[in-house]
Amino acid sequence: MTSTDDDRPAVLDRLRMPRPVLDALACPVCGAALGPGGNALACSAGHRFDVAREGYAGLLTGHRTAGTGDTKEMVRARQEFQSAGHYAPLADRLAELAAAAARPPLAEGGLVADIGAGTGYYLGAVLDAAPGAWGLALDVSKFALRRAARAHPRAGAAACDTWRGLPLRTGSAAVLLNVFAPRRPAEFHRALGGGGALIVVTPTSRHLAELISNLGLVSVDASKEERLEGGLGAHFSRTHREELDLELSLTPGEAAALVGMGPSARHLETGETAERIAALGDPVAARASFAVAVYRPA
Repeated sequence: MTSTDDDRPAVLDRLRMPRPVLDALACPVCGAALGPGGNALACSAGHRFDVAREGYAGLLTGHRTAGTGDTKEMVRARQEFQSAGHYAPLADRLAELAAAAARPPLAEGGLVADIGAGTGYYLGAVLDAAPGAWGLALDVSKFALRRAARAHPRAGAAACDTWRGLPLRTGSAAVLLNVFAPRRPAEFHRALGGGGALIVVTPTSRHLAELISNLGLVSVDASKEERLEGGLGAHFSRTHREELDLELSLTPGEAAALVGMGPSARHLETGETAERIAALGDPVAARASFAVAVYRPA
């Protein structure tokens, strides 16, 4: 029998997710495949998950710890700063590394999942450079997901707490992105296919050092990279590492957005931050510094 618009499940009218991305999802409770179930997503065991009116799948389970996701204000600041293009060189480099690392090439297809995707900015850049690929933005913040669900026409978005696991079928991802976000190595290993690659971005000790000292921001943990390697070592081997430094020239408003999108936003008062930024002059000079590493499943 030929399908008609009347046969289309109601949930798909809200879900902004290409079918290949939906097919890669797994129930976060039992691991079974997810699909349309009336006005929700459901698995064969009967677990059901709502779809937000903004188009992302709500796949959080259990009790969510308060304050773990980006706030509405942090997401607005992130969108503002990213839209100005200051981190575009990082996005472009991630796209190059993802295209080079995926086996088979992303241009031939494959799923790119961004763990802790925020607004979906970096995922969108990777998909722009890989016309055959599909994308999934995973984040715990509903405010970030509202933007990520519209980040790219070949991407979808789902609410996910990385610490509880990834709502992905085993071996379904060609590339995992992890930019300044939590990591669960065993789950990353499970979700990646045999030729898959994990690309991780962390701040170096130089990252925003000028702003940290002048504005009293949260500093970079000196042992961050050591802990990264220790955590991933049982499941992955590193095949590439590089550092990318960007010299930034910011307006006071852009500097405020940069502060507002990071962890320091939870510790500083808006008025206090504005006063300190004003004292730095215009433009505000800063250096962003990233360590970018590519890993293969062990």
